[in-house]
Amino acid sequence: MNTPVTHYDLLIQGGTVIDGTKAPRFNADVGIVNGRIVAIGQLAGHTADNTLDATGRIVAPGFIDSHTHDDQAVLSQAQMPFKVSQGVTTVVAGNCGISAAPLRVDMDLPMPLSLLETPAEGRFTTFAAYLDALRATPSSVNVAAMVGHSTLRAVVMSDLDRPATDAEISAMQALVEEAMQAGAIGLSTGTFYPPAVKATTEEIIEVGRPLTSRKALYVTHMRDESDRVMESLEETFQIGRALDIPVVVSHHKVQNTRNFGKTKVTLPFIKEAMQHQCIGLDCYPYTAGSTMIRTDRGMMEGRVLIASSVPHPECAGRDLKDIAAEWGVSGEEAAQRLQPGSAIYFMMDEDDVQRILAFDDTMIGSDGIPVGEKPHPRLWGTFPRVLGHYSRDVGLFPLETAVWKMTGLTARNFGLHERGALKPGYHADVVIFNAATVRDTANYETPTQPAEGIDAVIVNGAVTWQNGVHSGVQNGQVILRKDAAATV
Repeated sequence: MNTPVTHYDLLIQGGTVIDGTKAPRFNADVGIVNGRIVAIGQLAGHTADNTLDATGRIVAPGFIDSHTHDDQAVLSQAQMPFKVSQGVTTVVAGNCGISAAPLRVDMDLPMPLSLLETPAEGRFTTFAAYLDALRATPSSVNVAAMVGHSTLRAVVMSDLDRPATDAEISAMQALVEEAMQAGAIGLSTGTFYPPAVKATTEEIIEVGRPLTSRKALYVTHMRDESDRVMESLEETFQIGRALDIPVVVSHHKVQNTRNFGKTKVTLPFIKEAMQHQCIGLDCYPYTAGSTMIRTDRGMMEGRVLIASSVPHPECAGRDLKDIAAEWGVSGEEAAQRLQPGSAIYFMMDEDDVQRILAFDDTMIGSDGIPVGEKPHPRLWGTFPRVLGHYSRDVGLFPLETAVWKMTGLTARNFGLHERGALKPGYHADVVIFNAATVRDTANYETPTQPAEGIDAVIVNGAVTWQNGVHSGVQNGQVILRKDAAATV
């Protein structure tokens, strides 16, 4: 006969639970033992080693950032304050075709791979070695990682400005197989970026063959999010069908003024395709994106704010047009002088952003780049911005839906077993926040400000952030694909 648990490692009392399933909120206590939730209900009279008073607060699953470039940061900035401070307990890494492994020690990293700031002496030649390093020196957040197609191209190919040969495809395919065996949750592509622009649809399908037997994910920063966004969606869905695997459209958007409003076409198209295959999508709650400094016309159309520059670090935080005027050159030439680096591009319409956010199946991903002193504010502000601005203030959707978009929906789409919801038996990733005051304070002028209204963040049962202070705890775990976890 089972003896009911009445003493916990951690007891969260008096809060209002939003459990990550879109179900209505309810008042309950939450009991945690050995990093797992063991009880949810009225636990008055029960005891605990540590008790948190959540009276007047929301108790929710820890947020899952569906789109990050934290691959190297989880090792070099292991406390991850820019994530835990906003309630994030799990990051999905290896996006946009860029991953921290596998790499060669002797290779020069082309942009945007070099944005990960991977030093030559700290590179991992196999995906397994990367995950082993994360296990040996845990981060403050859980990590689910993908292998990047652009990374594979850079490792295997001497010339990236062409389609891969059959031999190169076979070599990349072998590296995907190694990553799958190690526990990678999928393969990502970034055909928008120079290292993969010349990759054909057929190349991607063949490189991705090892995904099929595992039903692993195909996640993509598509070739075009501007004039040819519909063709890019079609290619994405074609790859998913050819491999018979789920696909995720990264940071869905339509960019440049002439395409504003096109989400009225893209979203119904995605919804129809969802009736026939497994498709997910995410977005970030801003009208500006951020990526490597580029000079193509479409990227230079709107305001460009420099986030980081290797040759001119003093230009971080300045508008490109002001730098160009000061130097007496064109915007394009100024951008070339500032390379390599990253920039913030104002190129989306608020109505489109809201339409994508409100779409039933849209997950929340920050797409933050954890580099430099002037990053895009989404690195620190994405999740409280959805909770405070878009859910509470704009009224785009109820709080239960907002939480689901950043927890249960994401855990389901990425196959994150026993996470993303508050249920007995699940990992105890929890955030406690004030629904009335939660908000992002990071902006384009001061982008590294922590959010307000996040009271406490618990990662695998350990209090990691409380009252605006990091506890120093690094209790994150490596999350493997379920079938791989059974064999590792």
